[in-house]
Amino acid sequence: MTNQYTRSSGTTAEHIADRLDNRDEDVMEGLVTAGAFVALADGRIEEVERDELLDFIDRQQLAPTIPRAEIAEAFERRVRQFQDRDSAEVILENLRPLVGLSLASVVLRVAQRVAAADGQIHSRELQALELIRLIMTSLSANGLPMRLRPYETLGLRLEKQC
Repeated sequence: MTNQYTRSSGTTAEHIADRLDNRDEDVMEGLVTAGAFVALADGRIEEVERDELLDFIDRQQLAPTIPRAEIAEAFERRVRQFQDRDSAEVILENLRPLVGLSLASVVLRVAQRVAAADGQIHSRELQALELIRLIMTSLSANGLPMRLRPYETLGLRLEKQC
């Protein structure tokens, strides 16, 4: 009789480490996405906004397996993505893994801290914060939408022009 169960060549500790790395990667990507989106909302990225994001992640030990320099690089990449691609697609893609987790409130908190980091909160930053809040709450409550239309999630309607 052959053994129908096979044992993985990796150790349990290696599997746990891989899971933690993947979790940290998801957390880091979500937080970087929220921070970059809010920082860019007023049309300019302030160094103090990026630093607040990095400091918050460090202080809260939200992605302990990822070096600060790597998180800073991810922030810069995300800003470039927002400039080159549809923001809604980038946001959904990177926040989706955190929706429904206890970290959803942390995503909003880091976004709020980034928005306030330069000493003023621009109206577009407020809109970005509201969009993040809606994504984190409505996706967890209602599943994943087929296509996010940002003007609708902000409570705006497109009016037909005659």
